[in-house]
Amino acid sequence: MSMIENKLAELGVTLPDAPAPAANYVPYVIADDMVYVSGQISANADGMIKGKLGDNMDAEAGAAAAQTCAISLLAQLKAACGGDIDRVVRVVKLVGFVNSTAEFGDQPKVINGASDFMVAALGDKGRHARSAVSAASLPFGVAVEIEGIFQIK
Repeated sequence: MSMIENKLAELGVTLPDAPAPAANYVPYVIADDMVYVSGQISANADGMIKGKLGDNMDAEAGAAAAQTCAISLLAQLKAACGGDIDRVVRVVKLVGFVNSTAEFGDQPKVINGASDFMVAALGDKGRHARSAVSAASLPFGVAVEIEGIFQIK
């Protein structure tokens, strides 16, 4: 087991198989030493995590949903690295979209669920630039979608 997967196991996380694309796109693109991972929606073993922040979901539940996006991002990254996730040099940037009401203003707290997880799993390699954006709706009614840019060796 890789060093990163050992750390994930300590956190109680096993990477799932990389989710298949839901439409006409590829899950990731590799350009030189960069991996661009398509948006990963909030989902776990029970299915999609749906909700609207500020309506039927609070920031804490949203942060938990964002963490599931981070796990899927790492699953895609592992696939992009041919199964060797230890090739990751760093998380460069995350862009998070939060399905939220016009009045909800805690998008950064929601996306912290992914950011905090990346740092817990990868240490300093997990520190990244980030955007946290409100969306009036997201595909399938999910609570959160996050895309990522990673550097690999």
